[in-house]
Amino acid sequence: MARVSLIDEKAHPELEKLISRIRGGRGGRLLNIYKMLLHSPALAEKWLDQVSAVRWQTDLDGKIRELVIIRIGLINRVEYVIKAHVPAFAVREGLTVEQCAALSDWQASALFDDQQRAALAYADAMTQQVQVPGEVFATLKDFYTEKQIVELTVLIGTYNMHTRVLQALEIDAETPAAPAP
Repeated sequence: MARVSLIDEKAHPELEKLISRIRGGRGGRLLNIYKMLLHSPALAEKWLDQVSAVRWQTDLDGKIRELVIIRIGLINRVEYVIKAHVPAFAVREGLTVEQCAALSDWQASALFDDQQRAALAYADAMTQQVQVPGEVFATLKDFYTEKQIVELTVLIGTYNMHTRVLQALEIDAETPAAPAP
């Protein structure tokens, strides 16, 4: 049960335009995170912009993006993110269910290539330690451009924010959406 009420869109016709925009950016759905954020419409709108930018407007490979998002959900123990991304987004981006399952112990798995391992190590360091060791960062440069490193860093930071808000306010996960054809 969420610690704050979730906005009922029918009770707030003044939010219709924003809710329509959110639905348009979230596959037609008004997710619980947005129902909570609608207490502050400006924050809901900027949250949508930020999440949309880091997910869809970067040069990052979709597999890398989903691996990192799911890993952050696992580290921070946020079922909401895991249910939202596995399998729907992850499979659509080309990950296997086995890869998603192996993310809890990715270092011991043979299912990830060196480029994926570099991104996962970076996500782990940013999420668990905040300070990124030099060797972890140096490995990124073998696989990613500076632009991609900035985008990956902001993606990781955004999903750490996302998971912390979900945890603090105990926002429940929805039933996952079916993968798009």
